[in-house]
Amino acid sequence: MLILEGAQAGLSWEIVLNKRNNYKKAFDNFDPQKIAKYDDEKQNELLQNKGVIRNKLKIKSAIQNAKVFLKIKKEFGSFDKYIWNFVNYQPIHNKFKSLSDLPANTKLSDKISIDLKKQGMNFVGSTIIYAYMQSIGMVNDHEISCFKHVWK
Repeated sequence: MLILEGAQAGLSWEIVLNKRNNYKKAFDNFDPQKIAKYDDEKQNELLQNKGVIRNKLKIKSAIQNAKVFLKIKKEFGSFDKYIWNFVNYQPIHNKFKSLSDLPANTKLSDKISIDLKKQGMNFVGSTIIYAYMQSIGMVNDHEISCFKHVWK
């Protein structure tokens, strides 16, 4: 997910989601072990791949982030444990009445973004991290009228 979140920076989600299957194939099923080993030849291959966002910085960051992901996994036992520790392993259930109430980022996404950058990741600004938090279920931002909203 983090590769797609980073690729989306500055673009519409529609563009990235339409390329999701291409990304999955181009980035070896998002396997961080494989991505972390990408060399210049593989980077050039990705830069020529019309199925992905051909931005050199975003491609390099995906490789760098895979390396950091593996480092975090080794240190914490899993990336899951690392990231969910920020919310004490419990999702945040917001109670927004309308989409206009949803924030683009929060103090928590700021904190996680800063920590990930300290770890060595790129393209992990607060807005990207908040979107990531939503996508993995750390934050439930469904409107209270939505059938998917969970009351806690």
